Amino acid sequence: MIVNLFSSALSPIWVSRILVGLKEDPSLALKFFKWAKNRTGFRHTTESHCLLAHILFCSRMYADAHDILKNLVTSTQVLPVGDIFEVLWSTRNVCTPGYGVFDTLFSVLVELGMLEEASECFLRMKRFRVLPKVRSCNYLLQRLSKTGKGGNIGDALKLVKEMLQAGVELNVVSYTAIVDGLCDEGRMKEAGEVFRAMLKAELAPNQQIYTALVHGYIKAKSMDNAMDIMNEMKGKSIEPDVVMYGTIIWGLCNQEKVDEANALFYEMKACGIEANHVVYTTLIDAYFKAGKATWARNLLQEMHEKGTKPTVVTYCALIDGLCKLGLVKEAISHFCMLGDMGLQPNVVIYTALIDGLCKNKCLEKARELFDEMLYKGMLPDKTAYTSLIDGNLKHGNVQEALDLQKRMVETGMELDDVAYTSLILGLSKCGQMREARNLLGEMIAKGMLPGLVVYGSLVRMYYELGNVDEALELQNEMVEKGLIGGICDSAHCSNLRGV
Repeated sequence: MIVNLFSSALSPIWVSRILVGLKEDPSLALKFFKWAKNRTGFRHTTESHCLLAHILFCSRMYADAHDILKNLVTSTQVLPVGDIFEVLWSTRNVCTPGYGVFDTLFSVLVELGMLEEASECFLRMKRFRVLPKVRSCNYLLQRLSKTGKGGNIGDALKLVKEMLQAGVELNVVSYTAIVDGLCDEGRMKEAGEVFRAMLKAELAPNQQIYTALVHGYIKAKSMDNAMDIMNEMKGKSIEPDVVMYGTIIWGLCNQEKVDEANALFYEMKACGIEANHVVYTTLIDAYFKAGKATWARNLLQEMHEKGTKPTVVTYCALIDGLCKLGLVKEAISHFCMLGDMGLQPNVVIYTALIDGLCKNKCLEKARELFDEMLYKGMLPDKTAYTSLIDGNLKHGNVQEALDLQKRMVETGMELDDVAYTSLILGLSKCGQMREARNLLGEMIAKGMLPGLVVYGSLVRMYYELGNVDEALELQNEMVEKGLIGGICDSAHCSNLRGV
């Protein structure tokens, strides 16, 4: 009998009636819904989805109700979200009205990243006075506040206004979402105002909102404000965690305040907070940049002793730091151990080594690593190409350098000012003045302004080769274009001529 109903054009109506008849047995209603869904040529309507969602929700089968609404929203054969809400509203009396089902629809939309539709749903709920829970609103606020992930802080602020008008009370999670979003956009004055509004509402700030403010001030290069926030936090007996300490250590390192970062690191350990790999990596990188290789090595040793496993990023900082200090053999030693540690070197590590090897006259080894990158299917970046080009030119391998330049362009990379400078300097020193001069013209045509070093190298080489007319022509051209000033005064001319 029931099977025969599916051959009728009225089958969707009959299915809805059967679901209503099964409302006292929600498990059977769900089973019937799934069975009907698999009938050939049959498709559930928006109404049947909504009826079942109400039946399941009224029976506290919340997870199943969530899944039914999610299936409805993701189906391509249904009405717009606004119309889904209308049908859900019109079917609410199928059993004792449970307005939480509307909150479930709202949550499903946020979960699916349909932020515009979720905001529209909120306005409809506000109009019908079936408001979502503050927890669900906070979920949408958090998504809207993340501008880098499809959100829009302006929309988040509009939602807050609508929430307040509807009588939804903001909690600390609500304020944290807004403060975090404003901090991400560098709107620190507004973030501070929202924070003070929260305090005025007699809500106690938590660690998350303090961390958001600290991170925002650090991004805005306001370390004093960041430190004030941390001290205020301590004054309220909220102990900073590893994320808070790590954020401030990162900020201090970015401002080259390595000693202060180191002091904070030891304060953190004295409080019984174990550093994670992010904190260790931040400090290792900063130590190398400050020329404190021994400190960096000791920190790596400490990581091993405490069982904190270094990551590929840690070794990027380590190998790059060693190479920049000319400690290439040690860098290669660590590179060779990566496989034993279950880590695969990435482009950054290869590039750091290639650059270090080239700068330390180990061109052959640099070539091997470059070829190894290609063999592994990695795409060398501009730095890798530029380093190898520079290394070849310093060894007088002009053709190999030009081949690398050609390959670089063929892979779709645009030469930047570093690449042009390296090529022009190298070619001019090798006496390849025509190629160097062509690249200078190309560089200027692309809107890049060559520096004094580039012009000086070309002019000086022209003088050394006895091409005084070319040297003077280039000098006059530079002055006429305003690319460099005062190059023809006696001091500059003497320097360029090698006198």
